[in-house]
Amino acid sequence: MKTYVLFLAILCGTRTQAQSNQSWNGKKCAVVLTYDDGLNVHLTNAIPVLDSMGLKGTFYISDYFDGLKDQIRKWRKAAAHGHELANHSIWHPCEGGRPGREFVKPDYDLNNYSVKRMVNEVKEMSNILEAIDGKRKRTFAYPCGDTEIHDTAYIDPLRNDFVAARGVRPQMLTADQIDLYDVPCYTVNGQSGKELIALVKQALEKNALLVFLFHGVGGEHNLNVSLEAHSALLHFLKQNQKQIWVATMIDVAEHIKKYQSQKK
Repeated sequence: MKTYVLFLAILCGTRTQAQSNQSWNGKKCAVVLTYDDGLNVHLTNAIPVLDSMGLKGTFYISDYFDGLKDQIRKWRKAAAHGHELANHSIWHPCEGGRPGREFVKPDYDLNNYSVKRMVNEVKEMSNILEAIDGKRKRTFAYPCGDTEIHDTAYIDPLRNDFVAARGVRPQMLTADQIDLYDVPCYTVNGQSGKELIALVKQALEKNALLVFLFHGVGGEHNLNVSLEAHSALLHFLKQNQKQIWVATMIDVAEHIKKYQSQKK
């Protein structure tokens, strides 16, 4: 009897592990590397090291600093190499008027926006990105993680425009738990390579999705990761690809969408 019970426990454990692996393309967890704002360092510092390791990133592009016009050729090349160009609105509007938001200008304060204005701006950014990479399927990231305008979720009129939308809430969830229009992530600001790798190890233990949010990579933004820490993380991901599915947000979101539909 004890042998039979032990056999059932092993069998159930094997099935549970197999189901978990199925949820992440045959791997124990999924990791998405996202980079916000379309900074120059993403093109000069992040993409070259990603390309050297055969890893793909998701770049949430906006044009609040009026630099996109000089980057178009490089973003087109990045897209051709398999990186995702994703929507972060044109002007990066955020809710101002509270501590830490002194950088928000009145013209781009969500408190002064209507839902229609935000929807139009986001749709126009998708048109700009399509002109660069020729693609229509896209994901979105909420600027500053702000999801509402006057208590109204502005993503609702945009759900058919995006496969998923990334927020800024730090959490690791399994594929069945994820709301594709509020995908959590971990903001990187000064962590060491060891600390970033520790997060990946947690995702492995939890069979979860881990999304990293980078701004500066070796500079250009006050939210920054050092080149050494960024490189250490990427090397760890590359060395452990048998267990970790490293993919773009759109690929992971499409996979989650299919997985969740099959579970219904």
